[in-house]
Amino acid sequence: MRKTKLAAGIIAVASVMAVQSAFADSHIKKYKIEDGAIKASLTGKTGDAAKGKKVAINRKKGNCLACHAISDLKDQPFHGNVGPSLDGVASNYSEGELRLRIVNAKTSNEDTIMPAFYKVDGYNRLIKKFKGKSVLSAQEVEDVLAYVMTLK
Repeated sequence: MRKTKLAAGIIAVASVMAVQSAFADSHIKKYKIEDGAIKASLTGKTGDAAKGKKVAINRKKGNCLACHAISDLKDQPFHGNVGPSLDGVASNYSEGELRLRIVNAKTSNEDTIMPAFYKVDGYNRLIKKFKGKSVLSAQEVEDVLAYVMTLK
């Protein structure tokens, strides 16, 4: 069962990366990781939870449902079970900790299969048109974070 979940997760993550029709930022804004968190907004402003929800369910952008179940999104099909449920996640982690996980979860857990959504380097065998581009823009990271912070 565990191998099946892992294989499904790898396929889901590969799908996130493969279906990107246009990656976002080509320039990553500098951020500081402190105490396992990125405490400051990447954009200097708060994200929009409604926009973040749209990014989270977009199968070609955030695609959170490929790996995570979210009860708030019962109207959306095909919730994943490879990653933990996101129900209550905002009660368990700070905003800065969640921002870091969205930006690059490998900084907190090097064994995670969660993709880095705000990273442009360190990839192997990346298709040329995606080189130097992140999956989400800084604003989209802040928007997804605003939505995730509603999941208490």
